[in-house]
Amino acid sequence: MAAKIEVQVEGRRLQLSNLDKPLYPNGFRKAQVIDYYTRIAPAILPHLRGRPLTLKRYPDGVDSGYFYEKNCPKHRPAFVQTVAVYSHGNQRDVNYCVVDDLPSLVWAANLASLELHTSLSRGDDVARPTMLVLDLDPGPPATIVECCRVALWAREILDELKLVSLPKTSGSKGLQLYIPLNTAVSYDVTKTFARTLARQLEHAHGDLVVSSMKKELRRGKVLVDWSQNDDHKTTVCAYSLRANQRPTVSTPLHWEEVERGVAKTDPSLLVFDADAVIRRVEEKSDLFEPVLRLKQSIS
Repeated sequence: MAAKIEVQVEGRRLQLSNLDKPLYPNGFRKAQVIDYYTRIAPAILPHLRGRPLTLKRYPDGVDSGYFYEKNCPKHRPAFVQTVAVYSHGNQRDVNYCVVDDLPSLVWAANLASLELHTSLSRGDDVARPTMLVLDLDPGPPATIVECCRVALWAREILDELKLVSLPKTSGSKGLQLYIPLNTAVSYDVTKTFARTLARQLEHAHGDLVVSSMKKELRRGKVLVDWSQNDDHKTTVCAYSLRANQRPTVSTPLHWEEVERGVAKTDPSLLVFDADAVIRRVEEKSDLFEPVLRLKQSIS
């Protein structure tokens, strides 16, 4: 296969390169990465649309290093949209990519942007998160099974508050719990709520839950990371690939699957690769769609 080929995607011309390059140890090639993102586009694009996007790029594959790209590359095609977000740390605007359509998604995939990390806000109102997230991160020997147990405890609290929550795998080792908001709220409010919930879980289940980032406290426990609720943080997008030994995906779940994860105590039941996720979406549609539209208030 030629090193570079030109294709048309929805009327946009794109140049693709090094399609035969393996990006995963199991031989999953760049062509397959692009094919996955093309096929999953109907599910992932609504979760990318309008949001500042950080690209996590692995130009020589997952075993050869990576870099985060916040500033959208200057060599981007004219059709790739950007949004300027002021960075207090850098004291200047950062021009993030915004992936609103299939040509932009294919372009990003061709950069070996295996992982797509989005803001909890949209670019037109970066101070207002549309959702709240709890990132459940297991400290070995804990696994995603223990994360499922913590997620169910969190759901009990949220159910009492009449708040709908939706789980997804991180695609790596843990689980993430999202609370759709889509109402007027600030990061001060969402971060305080998330921290309070994390500490409530730690108080009730201190043998398994920790809310502090200190690594020495995390062995065998699940960190309930509330700090992601910040205007300068990003989280991996639903349906994004992850840079593991095989092309696993951050996968939305039914709550019944979370319950089964606890009952079966088998972490492998909650690991889904690219092909499995394509089949899931064909069978179940987008389980994460309520995150985009459900209106809830935490204040």
